Amino acid sequence: MRKVFFKTFGCRTNQFDTQVMIANLKDFELVQSEELADIVVINSCTVTNGADSSVRNYINRLNKIDKKVLLAGCGALSQGKSLFEKDKVFGVLGHSNKEEINSLLKKDVEFFEVGNLEHIDSSVVSEFVGKSRAFIKIQEGCDFECSYCIIPSVRGKARSQSKDRILEQVKILSDNGFSEFILTGTNVGSFGKDINTTLASLIKDISKIRGVKRIRVGSLEPIQVTREFKELLGESFLEKHLHIAIQHSSNEMLKIMNRRNRFESDLELFSEISSKGFALGTDYIVGHPFESDEIWQEAILNLKKMPLTHIHQFTYSKRDSTPSAQMKNQVDGNIAKARVKELNEVINRKNIEFKRAIKNPLNILIESNKDGLFFGLDEYFNRVKVKSDRDLVGEWIKLNSFEIEGNLLYAKI
Repeated sequence: MRKVFFKTFGCRTNQFDTQVMIANLKDFELVQSEELADIVVINSCTVTNGADSSVRNYINRLNKIDKKVLLAGCGALSQGKSLFEKDKVFGVLGHSNKEEINSLLKKDVEFFEVGNLEHIDSSVVSEFVGKSRAFIKIQEGCDFECSYCIIPSVRGKARSQSKDRILEQVKILSDNGFSEFILTGTNVGSFGKDINTTLASLIKDISKIRGVKRIRVGSLEPIQVTREFKELLGESFLEKHLHIAIQHSSNEMLKIMNRRNRFESDLELFSEISSKGFALGTDYIVGHPFESDEIWQEAILNLKKMPLTHIHQFTYSKRDSTPSAQMKNQVDGNIAKARVKELNEVINRKNIEFKRAIKNPLNILIESNKDGLFFGLDEYFNRVKVKSDRDLVGEWIKLNSFEIEGNLLYAKI
Protein backbone atom coordinates (compact mmCIF):
# COMPACT_ATOMS: atom_id res chain seq x y z
CA MET A 1 0.00 0.00 0.00
CA ARG A 2 1.24 3.47 -0.84
CA LYS A 3 1.87 5.67 2.18
CA VAL A 4 0.13 9.03 2.77
CA PHE A 5 0.97 11.88 5.14
CA PHE A 6 -1.44 14.73 5.91
CA LYS A 7 0.03 18.14 6.75
CA THR A 8 -2.47 20.56 8.30
CA PHE A 9 -2.06 24.33 8.39
CA GLY A 10 -4.37 26.74 10.18
CA CYS A 11 -7.46 26.47 12.30
CA ARG A 12 -9.42 23.82 14.18
CA THR A 13 -11.80 23.53 11.25
CA ASN A 14 -8.88 22.46 9.10
CA GLN A 15 -7.88 19.93 11.74
CA PHE A 16 -11.35 18.42 11.53
CA ASP A 17 -11.28 18.48 7.72
CA THR A 18 -8.05 16.48 7.81
CA GLN A 19 -9.78 13.89 9.98
CA VAL A 20 -12.60 13.71 7.41
CA MET A 21 -10.05 12.86 4.73
CA ILE A 22 -8.36 10.30 6.97
CA ALA A 23 -11.75 8.71 7.69
CA ASN A 24 -12.25 8.23 3.93
CA LEU A 25 -8.89 6.53 3.32
CA LYS A 26 -9.34 2.90 2.28
CA ASP A 27 -6.49 1.84 0.03
CA PHE A 28 -3.57 3.75 1.53
CA GLU A 29 -1.45 3.56 4.67
CA LEU A 30 -1.46 6.61 6.93
CA VAL A 31 2.01 7.63 8.17
CA GLN A 32 3.10 10.32 10.62
CA SER A 33 5.86 12.10 8.68
CA GLU A 34 6.47 13.29 5.14
CA GLU A 35 9.76 11.40 5.02
CA LEU A 36 7.90 8.09 5.22
CA ALA A 37 5.23 9.07 2.71
CA ASP A 38 4.85 8.49 -1.00
CA ILE A 39 2.12 11.15 -1.16
CA VAL A 40 1.68 14.29 0.95
CA VAL A 41 -1.76 15.91 1.22
CA ILE A 42 -1.55 19.53 2.37
CA ASN A 43 -4.65 20.94 4.08
CA SER A 44 -3.79 24.59 3.59
CA CYS A 45 -4.66 27.90 5.24
CA THR A 46 -5.02 31.15 3.32
CA VAL A 47 -6.13 33.61 6.01
CA THR A 48 -3.15 35.91 5.29
CA ASN A 49 -0.51 36.34 2.59
CA GLY A 50 1.89 34.92 5.17
CA ALA A 51 -0.19 31.75 5.47
CA ASP A 52 0.01 31.32 1.69
CA SER A 53 3.76 31.81 1.86
CA SER A 54 4.14 29.12 4.54
CA VAL A 55 2.25 26.64 2.35
CA ARG A 56 4.38 27.48 -0.70
CA ASN A 57 7.60 27.08 1.27
CA TYR A 58 6.47 23.66 2.49
CA ILE A 59 5.57 22.61 -1.06
CA ASN A 60 8.99 23.72 -2.31
CA ARG A 61 10.63 21.60 0.38
CA LEU A 62 8.58 18.57 -0.66
CA ASN A 63 9.45 19.11 -4.31
CA LYS A 64 13.15 18.92 -3.41
CA ILE A 65 12.67 15.46 -1.90
CA ASP A 66 10.51 14.33 -4.83
CA LYS A 67 7.19 13.80 -3.08
CA LYS A 68 3.86 13.60 -4.86
CA VAL A 69 1.89 16.59 -3.49
CA LEU A 70 -1.86 17.22 -3.32
CA LEU A 71 -3.17 20.62 -2.22
CA ALA A 72 -6.44 20.82 -0.27
CA GLY A 73 -8.00 23.40 2.07
CA CYS A 74 -8.65 27.12 1.68
CA GLY A 75 -5.42 27.66 -0.26
CA ALA A 76 -6.73 25.42 -3.02
CA LEU A 77 -8.96 28.28 -4.11
CA SER A 78 -6.62 31.21 -3.46
CA GLN A 79 -3.37 29.83 -4.92
CA GLY A 80 -4.16 26.33 -6.19
CA LYS A 81 -4.39 27.30 -9.85
CA SER A 82 -1.05 29.12 -9.79
CA LEU A 83 0.74 26.23 -8.05
CA PHE A 84 -0.87 23.69 -10.38
CA GLU A 85 0.09 25.57 -13.54
CA LYS A 86 3.69 25.83 -12.28
CA ASP A 87 3.76 22.03 -11.71
CA LYS A 88 4.38 22.53 -7.99
CA VAL A 89 1.55 20.14 -7.07
CA PHE A 90 0.21 16.98 -8.69
CA GLY A 91 -3.39 17.69 -7.78
CA VAL A 92 -5.69 20.30 -6.27
CA LEU A 93 -8.95 19.50 -4.48
CA GLY A 94 -11.54 21.84 -2.98
CA HIS A 95 -13.53 21.56 0.24
CA SER A 96 -16.34 19.67 -1.48
CA ASN A 97 -13.89 16.99 -2.70
CA LYS A 98 -12.50 15.90 0.68
CA GLU A 99 -14.66 12.79 0.89
CA GLU A 100 -13.38 11.65 -2.53
CA ILE A 101 -9.78 11.61 -1.27
CA ASN A 102 -9.31 7.86 -1.72
CA SER A 103 -10.16 7.95 -5.43
CA LEU A 104 -8.26 11.20 -5.98
CA LEU A 105 -5.13 9.68 -4.46
CA LYS A 106 -5.34 6.87 -7.01
CA LYS A 107 -5.19 9.22 -9.98
CA ASP A 108 -2.20 8.80 -12.26
CA VAL A 109 -3.03 11.95 -14.21
CA GLU A 110 -2.66 15.42 -12.73
CA PHE A 111 -5.98 16.97 -11.69
CA PHE A 112 -7.50 20.30 -10.66
CA GLU A 113 -10.89 19.86 -8.96
CA VAL A 114 -11.92 22.71 -6.64
CA GLY A 115 -15.59 21.70 -6.46
CA ASN A 116 -18.14 24.13 -5.02
CA LEU A 117 -18.81 26.23 -1.92
CA GLU A 118 -22.25 24.82 -1.08
CA HIS A 119 -21.12 21.40 0.11
CA ILE A 120 -21.21 20.16 3.70
CA ASP A 121 -19.56 16.88 4.67
CA SER A 122 -21.59 13.74 5.26
CA SER A 123 -18.72 11.69 6.71
CA VAL A 124 -18.79 10.59 10.34
CA VAL A 125 -15.36 10.63 11.96
CA SER A 126 -14.99 7.76 14.41
CA GLU A 127 -11.62 8.67 15.92
CA PHE A 128 -9.03 11.42 16.10
CA VAL A 129 -5.48 10.30 15.52
CA GLY A 130 -3.20 11.37 18.37
CA LYS A 131 -5.87 13.40 20.19
CA SER A 132 -7.57 13.18 23.59
CA ARG A 133 -10.21 15.78 22.77
CA ALA A 134 -12.51 15.52 19.76
CA PHE A 135 -13.31 18.34 17.35
CA ILE A 136 -16.81 18.39 15.88
CA LYS A 137 -17.43 20.60 12.86
CA ILE A 138 -21.00 21.80 13.19
CA GLN A 139 -21.17 24.28 10.32
CA GLU A 140 -19.31 25.66 7.34
CA GLY A 141 -18.94 29.13 5.83
CA CYS A 142 -19.55 32.70 7.02
CA ASP A 143 -22.02 35.48 6.14
CA PHE A 144 -20.00 38.27 7.76
CA GLU A 145 -18.12 40.68 5.48
CA CYS A 146 -15.24 41.96 7.60
CA SER A 147 -12.99 44.14 5.48
CA TYR A 148 -9.78 42.22 6.25
CA CYS A 149 -11.08 38.68 5.72
CA ILE A 150 -10.95 36.40 2.68
CA ILE A 151 -12.52 33.36 4.35
CA PRO A 152 -16.13 33.78 3.09
CA SER A 153 -14.80 33.69 -0.48
CA VAL A 154 -12.96 30.40 0.07
CA ARG A 155 -15.40 28.73 2.50
CA GLY A 156 -18.71 30.03 1.14
CA LYS A 157 -21.86 31.21 2.90
CA ALA A 158 -22.83 29.92 6.36
CA ARG A 159 -24.53 26.53 6.31
CA SER A 160 -25.21 24.09 9.13
CA GLN A 161 -24.54 20.40 9.51
CA SER A 162 -27.68 18.51 10.43
CA LYS A 163 -28.21 18.15 14.15
CA ASP A 164 -28.84 14.41 13.85
CA ARG A 165 -25.51 13.85 12.10
CA ILE A 166 -23.66 15.92 14.71
CA LEU A 167 -25.24 13.94 17.54
CA GLU A 168 -24.40 10.69 15.75
CA GLN A 169 -20.81 11.88 15.46
CA VAL A 170 -20.58 12.72 19.18
CA LYS A 171 -22.15 9.41 20.20
CA ILE A 172 -19.68 7.39 18.12
CA LEU A 173 -16.71 9.30 19.50
CA SER A 174 -18.06 9.06 23.04
CA ASP A 175 -18.38 5.29 22.62
CA ASN A 176 -14.75 5.30 21.45
CA GLY A 177 -13.62 6.93 24.70
CA PHE A 178 -13.72 10.64 23.97
CA SER A 179 -15.32 12.75 26.69
CA GLU A 180 -14.42 16.34 25.79
CA PHE A 181 -15.80 17.86 22.61
CA ILE A 182 -14.88 21.09 20.86
CA LEU A 183 -17.54 22.50 18.54
CA THR A 184 -15.86 24.15 15.60
CA GLY A 185 -16.63 25.65 12.21
CA THR A 186 -15.97 28.72 10.10
CA ASN A 187 -18.48 30.77 12.10
CA VAL A 188 -19.73 28.54 14.92
CA GLY A 189 -22.35 30.93 16.28
CA SER A 190 -24.26 30.91 12.99
CA PHE A 191 -25.13 27.24 13.46
CA GLY A 192 -28.81 26.48 13.12
CA LYS A 193 -30.10 29.65 11.50
CA ASP A 194 -30.66 27.80 8.19
CA ILE A 195 -32.15 24.63 9.72
CA ASN A 196 -34.52 26.10 12.31
CA THR A 197 -32.50 25.37 15.43
CA THR A 198 -29.85 27.04 17.60
CA LEU A 199 -26.37 26.49 18.96
CA ALA A 200 -27.71 26.44 22.53
CA SER A 201 -30.22 23.72 21.63
CA LEU A 202 -27.45 21.64 20.05
CA ILE A 203 -25.22 21.97 23.14
CA LYS A 204 -28.07 20.83 25.39
CA ASP A 205 -28.64 17.75 23.23
CA ILE A 206 -24.92 16.90 23.14
CA SER A 207 -24.73 17.16 26.94
CA LYS A 208 -27.33 14.37 27.25
CA ILE A 209 -25.16 11.83 25.42
CA ARG A 210 -23.64 9.28 27.74
CA GLY A 211 -19.93 9.85 28.35
CA VAL A 212 -19.85 13.56 27.49
CA LYS A 213 -18.12 15.41 30.32
CA ARG A 214 -17.21 18.78 28.84
CA ILE A 215 -18.21 20.82 25.81
CA ARG A 216 -16.02 23.61 24.50
CA VAL A 217 -17.30 26.10 21.95
CA GLY A 218 -15.25 27.65 19.18
CA SER A 219 -15.06 31.37 18.54
CA LEU A 220 -18.37 33.25 18.78
CA GLU A 221 -19.36 36.71 17.62
CA PRO A 222 -20.75 38.99 20.36
CA ILE A 223 -24.17 39.21 18.67
CA GLN A 224 -24.36 35.39 18.68
CA VAL A 225 -24.36 35.13 22.48
CA THR A 226 -28.13 35.03 22.81
CA ARG A 227 -30.38 34.93 25.86
CA GLU A 228 -30.89 31.20 25.24
CA PHE A 229 -27.12 30.66 25.15
CA LYS A 230 -26.66 32.60 28.40
CA GLU A 231 -29.02 30.15 30.11
CA LEU A 232 -26.29 27.50 29.69
CA LEU A 233 -23.69 29.45 31.66
CA GLY A 234 -24.53 27.70 34.93
CA GLU A 235 -24.33 24.18 33.48
CA SER A 236 -21.45 21.96 34.58
CA PHE A 237 -20.92 20.46 31.10
CA LEU A 238 -20.08 23.81 29.49
CA GLU A 239 -16.48 24.95 29.65
CA LYS A 240 -15.94 27.91 31.98
CA HIS A 241 -14.21 29.76 29.18
CA LEU A 242 -15.72 31.44 26.14
CA HIS A 243 -13.87 32.85 23.18
CA ILE A 244 -15.82 35.83 21.82
CA ALA A 245 -14.16 37.62 18.91
CA ILE A 246 -14.27 41.41 19.17
CA GLN A 247 -11.23 42.08 16.90
CA HIS A 248 -10.75 45.62 18.30
CA SER A 249 -11.87 47.90 21.14
CA SER A 250 -12.13 51.22 19.28
CA ASN A 251 -15.50 51.92 17.67
CA GLU A 252 -13.82 53.90 14.91
CA MET A 253 -11.60 50.93 14.10
CA LEU A 254 -14.53 48.52 14.22
CA LYS A 255 -16.35 50.65 11.63
CA ILE A 256 -13.29 50.62 9.36
CA MET A 257 -13.12 46.83 9.73
CA ASN A 258 -16.83 46.58 8.82
CA ARG A 259 -17.52 44.81 12.11
CA ARG A 260 -21.00 44.47 13.63
CA ASN A 261 -19.94 44.81 17.28
CA ARG A 262 -19.21 47.98 19.27
CA PHE A 263 -17.16 48.49 22.43
CA GLU A 264 -19.96 49.53 24.79
CA SER A 265 -22.10 46.46 24.10
CA ASP A 266 -19.00 44.22 24.16
CA LEU A 267 -18.07 45.52 27.61
CA GLU A 268 -21.58 44.93 28.89
CA LEU A 269 -21.63 41.37 27.52
CA PHE A 270 -18.19 40.44 28.81
CA SER A 271 -18.93 41.86 32.25
CA GLU A 272 -22.14 39.83 32.47
CA ILE A 273 -20.43 36.57 31.52
CA SER A 274 -17.42 37.27 33.75
CA SER A 275 -19.76 37.71 36.72
CA LYS A 276 -20.71 34.03 36.26
CA GLY A 277 -17.09 33.00 36.92
CA PHE A 278 -16.06 32.58 33.31
CA ALA A 279 -12.66 33.13 31.77
CA LEU A 280 -12.95 35.11 28.53
CA GLY A 281 -10.79 35.16 25.45
CA THR A 282 -10.95 37.10 22.22
CA ASP A 283 -9.38 37.65 18.81
CA TYR A 284 -7.74 41.03 18.34
CA ILE A 285 -6.15 42.58 15.26
CA VAL A 286 -3.33 45.08 15.82
CA GLY A 287 -1.99 47.39 13.15
CA HIS A 288 -4.94 47.40 10.74
CA PRO A 289 -4.86 50.33 8.28
CA PHE A 290 -5.93 53.65 9.86
CA GLU A 291 -5.03 52.51 13.40
CA SER A 292 -3.61 55.88 14.42
CA ASP A 293 -1.89 56.64 17.74
CA GLU A 294 -5.12 58.29 18.95
CA ILE A 295 -7.22 55.26 18.03
CA TRP A 296 -4.72 52.92 19.68
CA GLN A 297 -4.64 54.88 22.93
CA GLU A 298 -8.42 54.81 23.09
CA ALA A 299 -8.43 51.09 22.25
CA ILE A 300 -5.94 50.08 24.94
CA LEU A 301 -7.79 52.13 27.60
CA ASN A 302 -11.04 50.42 26.61
CA LEU A 303 -9.37 47.01 26.62
CA LYS A 304 -8.17 47.52 30.19
CA LYS A 305 -11.82 47.86 31.23
CA MET A 306 -12.73 44.46 29.82
CA PRO A 307 -12.56 41.29 31.99
CA LEU A 308 -10.39 39.39 29.53
CA THR A 309 -8.16 36.46 30.53
CA HIS A 310 -6.92 35.16 27.16
CA ILE A 311 -6.18 36.77 23.83
CA HIS A 312 -5.38 35.53 20.35
CA GLN A 313 -3.75 38.60 18.87
CA PHE A 314 -2.88 39.04 15.22
CA THR A 315 -0.59 41.62 13.73
CA TYR A 316 -2.51 42.76 10.66
CA SER A 317 -1.24 41.05 7.55
CA LYS A 318 -2.44 42.14 4.16
CA ARG A 319 -4.68 39.62 2.45
CA ASP A 320 -4.96 40.26 -1.28
CA SER A 321 -8.50 40.64 -2.69
CA THR A 322 -9.90 42.15 0.52
CA PRO A 323 -11.05 45.77 1.05
CA SER A 324 -8.44 46.29 3.78
CA ALA A 325 -5.63 45.45 1.38
CA GLN A 326 -6.65 48.45 -0.77
CA MET A 327 -6.70 50.90 2.14
CA LYS A 328 -4.14 53.64 2.58
CA ASN A 329 -2.66 54.58 5.96
CA GLN A 330 -0.96 51.23 6.50
CA VAL A 331 0.64 50.94 9.96
CA ASP A 332 4.43 50.63 10.27
CA GLY A 333 5.47 47.13 11.29
CA ASN A 334 7.62 48.29 14.21
CA ILE A 335 4.71 50.33 15.60
CA ALA A 336 2.40 47.32 15.31
CA LYS A 337 4.98 45.14 17.06
CA ALA A 338 5.19 47.56 20.01
CA ARG A 339 1.40 47.64 20.27
CA VAL A 340 1.22 43.84 20.30
CA LYS A 341 3.68 43.81 23.20
CA GLU A 342 1.59 46.36 25.11
CA LEU A 343 -1.58 44.39 24.42
CA ASN A 344 -0.08 41.12 25.64
CA GLU A 345 1.24 42.73 28.81
CA VAL A 346 -2.28 43.95 29.67
CA ILE A 347 -3.89 40.55 29.11
CA ASN A 348 -1.11 38.61 30.83
CA ARG A 349 -1.66 40.65 33.99
CA LYS A 350 -5.39 39.98 33.80
CA ASN A 351 -4.74 36.26 33.27
CA ILE A 352 -2.53 36.00 36.36
CA GLU A 353 -5.11 37.88 38.44
CA PHE A 354 -7.78 35.45 37.27
CA LYS A 355 -5.64 32.41 38.10
CA ARG A 356 -4.86 33.73 41.59
CA ALA A 357 -8.57 34.15 42.25
CA ILE A 358 -9.50 30.53 41.40
CA LYS A 359 -10.97 28.85 44.48
CA ASN A 360 -12.60 25.71 43.11
CA PRO A 361 -10.76 22.47 42.28
CA LEU A 362 -9.67 22.29 38.66
CA ASN A 363 -10.90 19.55 36.32
CA ILE A 364 -8.27 18.66 33.74
CA LEU A 365 -8.17 16.24 30.83
CA ILE A 366 -4.55 15.17 30.38
CA GLU A 367 -3.62 15.17 26.70
CA SER A 368 0.12 14.58 26.44
CA ASN A 369 3.31 13.88 28.33
CA LYS A 370 7.02 14.52 28.10
CA ASP A 371 9.77 13.40 30.49
CA GLY A 372 7.41 12.62 33.37
CA LEU A 373 5.42 15.83 32.91
CA PHE A 374 1.81 15.71 31.78
CA PHE A 375 -0.10 18.48 30.02
CA GLY A 376 -3.76 19.36 29.65
CA LEU A 377 -6.32 22.14 29.84
CA ASP A 378 -8.54 23.08 32.75
CA GLU A 379 -12.13 24.30 32.38
CA TYR A 380 -10.87 27.91 32.15
CA PHE A 381 -8.66 27.11 29.13
CA ASN A 382 -5.49 27.40 31.18
CA ARG A 383 -2.61 25.13 30.21
CA VAL A 384 -1.71 22.86 33.13
CA LYS A 385 1.53 20.95 33.75
CA VAL A 386 1.42 18.01 36.16
CA LYS A 387 4.32 15.98 37.53
CA SER A 388 3.42 12.38 38.28
CA ASP A 389 5.00 8.93 38.47
CA ARG A 390 2.05 7.27 36.75
CA ASP A 391 0.76 7.60 33.21
CA LEU A 392 -2.05 10.16 33.18
CA VAL A 393 -2.58 10.58 29.42
CA GLY A 394 -6.28 10.42 28.59
CA GLU A 395 -7.34 10.65 32.25
CA TRP A 396 -9.45 13.28 34.00
CA ILE A 397 -7.81 14.55 37.15
CA LYS A 398 -8.91 17.03 39.81
CA LEU A 399 -6.42 19.51 41.28
CA ASN A 400 -7.12 21.11 44.63
CA SER A 401 -3.91 23.13 44.66
CA PHE A 402 -1.45 24.43 42.09
CA GLU A 403 1.26 26.99 41.47
CA ILE A 404 1.43 29.62 38.74
CA GLU A 405 4.52 28.97 36.66
CA GLY A 406 4.81 31.49 33.83
CA ASN A 407 1.87 30.94 31.50
CA LEU A 408 1.20 27.50 32.99
CA LEU A 409 -0.35 26.12 36.13
CA TYR A 410 1.85 23.51 37.82
CA ALA A 411 1.01 20.74 40.25
CA LYS A 412 2.55 17.54 41.57
CA ILE A 413 0.45 14.44 42.29
